[in-house]
Amino acid sequence: MAHAVSGAEAKALRLDSSGTEIEEIEIRLLLEGIHLCYGYDFREYTLNPLRRGIFTAMAREHVPTVSAYQDLILHDASCMQRFLSTVGVNVTSMFRDADLMRAVREEVAPMLRTYPSSRVWIAGCATGEEVYSFAILFEEEGVLDRCTIYATDLNEDMIAVARLGSYPLERIRRYEEAYRESGGRGSLADHYAVVGRSARFHRSLQSSVTWARHSLVGDGSFNDFHLIVCANVLIYFRDSLQQHAHRLLYDSLIRGGYLALGKRESLLSCPDRDHYEQVRDGVNLFRKTRW
Repeated sequence: MAHAVSGAEAKALRLDSSGTEIEEIEIRLLLEGIHLCYGYDFREYTLNPLRRGIFTAMAREHVPTVSAYQDLILHDASCMQRFLSTVGVNVTSMFRDADLMRAVREEVAPMLRTYPSSRVWIAGCATGEEVYSFAILFEEEGVLDRCTIYATDLNEDMIAVARLGSYPLERIRRYEEAYRESGGRGSLADHYAVVGRSARFHRSLQSSVTWARHSLVGDGSFNDFHLIVCANVLIYFRDSLQQHAHRLLYDSLIRGGYLALGKRESLLSCPDRDHYEQVRDGVNLFRKTRW
């Protein structure tokens, strides 16, 4: 079935089809202005998906040029928040990489049991579905009560949604099969209450999560982690920014800690890739072997 193109998307396609050298300069100036005014740094993001996001955001704001959009965004903080919701990495779901989740269940959870307390960082958490997936996994493996999950994202509006822990019931029910494929020990429904047409995840899951705004581009390490999950975020970064982010992730892991990446990501841009070992063939789960 063909995807229906919204009015904003169609307008964005028309705007995006007429790229010029002046337009590229305008985009660079827009990103520089955002960085100087708001502190968000998109200057080393991969250009094509970023460009599409900019034109989608422009179409929704009904502005004809990038320069006009820059003027609007620099003078209207609410416009900046709408920009983040359009351009940020907001795609997420529960148990979306079942093989990775199963590997964490079988390889990482036993390691976490050997510690009196442990720390997990989920970077780029978006609206939180991935965070609750890992919280469920750790609860079923008996380690959640001594584990703190730090869930971070660039977009504070996304974090606000995630913190509620409440999602459309129909959507959550569609994740049941992925939950089972990831090694789930019961039913996904065991972990939430039905409130009207919403699924609200149990307080025991939410109480183990600390939510915070954090940028992989501009912010530093804030803890020593036993597991870092940074899935489907680095693919939006240019090579130089991937190197920067990888160094941050590496420095944030304890020796023997684990790094989980998305299916389309790798350690090719990681300056410390020789200091990792892949835990399982075909799964992007790596263990740090050196300081």
